[in-house]
Amino acid sequence: MSSRIFDAHGTCLRRDAVRELGEHRVRSAVESGEFGSPLPGVLVDPRRAAEPVTVIAAATRWAGPDAVVAGRSAAFLHGFDAADPTPVHLMVPYGNRRRTRPGVAVHNGPSLAADTVWLAGLPVLDVERVVVDVLCTAGPASALAVADQAMAAVAAAAREAFRARLGERIRRRPDPRGTRIAATLLDLATGQAESPAESWLLWALVDLGFPVPEVNHWVCNLDGTPVFRVDLCWPALRIAVEYYGHVAHVDQVEKDAVRVGELERRGWIVVVVTAADLGSVTRMERELQEAFLARGLNLRDRARRALRPRRHRERWVG
Repeated sequence: MSSRIFDAHGTCLRRDAVRELGEHRVRSAVESGEFGSPLPGVLVDPRRAAEPVTVIAAATRWAGPDAVVAGRSAAFLHGFDAADPTPVHLMVPYGNRRRTRPGVAVHNGPSLAADTVWLAGLPVLDVERVVVDVLCTAGPASALAVADQAMAAVAAAAREAFRARLGERIRRRPDPRGTRIAATLLDLATGQAESPAESWLLWALVDLGFPVPEVNHWVCNLDGTPVFRVDLCWPALRIAVEYYGHVAHVDQVEKDAVRVGELERRGWIVVVVTAADLGSVTRMERELQEAFLARGLNLRDRARRALRPRRHRERWVG
C-alpha cells in the first residue's frame, strides 16, 4: 500500500516516495488527492493533514535536518496546548536558506544542540527554552497559560526552583525584547490554574490594574473544613471571580447558582465570568470595580497600574 511510505506522523519526503513508487505514481497520487502536498518536497497522508503533529512534522521535514521545532509549536509537543501550535515555529541555524512562508515561521539562530530534545521522533527545543521563548514572544494571555501548564507539570516541591531557572534564562536572553513582560508573567504563573481560560482570566485582571488575586483558594468552615474552592479571589476582601466555561458548566446551571448563593450567604461578593467575557471584559471590569468600592477601596490608581494602554486590551486571548 502506498500509505506505507508515510512515517508515524503521516509525512514523508517526496523524493523518498518517488524512490519507492516512481515519479508517475507519486504525481498521479498528488493530483488525485491520494497524497497531500502542503509544502514543496513534502507529502502527507490527507486523512491526517489537519492534525497538529502532522502539520508540525511536515514543516520540520520541509525545513531540513538541522531544523528544530520551537515556540508555541514546541510547547504543544511538550504537552502544553494552551497556545495555538500553528503557524509552525522552527529554529534553523544561520546559513539555512529556508524562510518564513504561509503556515511556517522560520527563526534563525546559532547551534541549538544543547537545547534540543527529541519528542515523538521530532527535534524540539527543551522545556525551559520553550517556556522562556513563549513568555517573551507570544500574546501575554496565551503565554501565561503555557507557563501555568509547564508549572503544573513540575512537582509542587520543585516549582520554585523551576521558576528560578526560567527567570535566569530570561535575564540571560540575548534578545531583550519581551523580557520585561516575560518576567511579569513568570511571577504570575502558579501551576494551579485548572484550564487555560483561568490563566487568561488572571492575566486580564492584572492587565486591568486589579491587585493580583489568589488562584483556586479554598473557602473553609469555621472549623477549617474546606467547603468551596473559588477560581480567583482576594480572600481578605471576600471578593471572588468564578469562571464558567461552556463545557464544564453547561449542565450545572442550578448547581452553580446554589454555589454562588452559598458564597454570598457567607459574605462573599462573587463576579461570574463566562467564555464570552474573555473577548470583552467590560462587564467584569465594572462589576469588580463596584465590588472593591463596596469593600471601601476606590482603586483610583488602577488605570496607572494597568500593564498596557486600554487600546491594547480589546481582547486578551491570543
